[in-house]
Amino acid sequence: MNNDIERYFKKGDLIPAIVREESTGEVLMLAYMNRESLAKTFETGETWFYSRSRQELWHKGATSGHIQKIVDIYTDCDDDTLLINVVQTGAACHTGNHSCFYTKIWEK
Repeated sequence: MNNDIERYFKKGDLIPAIVREESTGEVLMLAYMNRESLAKTFETGETWFYSRSRQELWHKGATSGHIQKIVDIYTDCDDDTLLINVVQTGAACHTGNHSCFYTKIWEK
């Protein structure tokens, strides 16, 4: 395992993080991390993100109780996207849906 945080921020100050339910493989959400949120994620074993709209850190589930316990984290081949497998408590989406990806916009 390589937790050298700087390697993930060579292309910018934020890195996309895809969050997936460990037991089902369902994609729950996409969020962004900065150096501080990734460090807090490593430190606590729960997800922390950087809110681009509020321009601040947020601990997923801090107010709702819908926390994400990390099982493992993968990086892609370019070290510029993270895949985080979690055990999700409650809904991942702020709308109350389990996943943020519930609106189908196209089907073959």
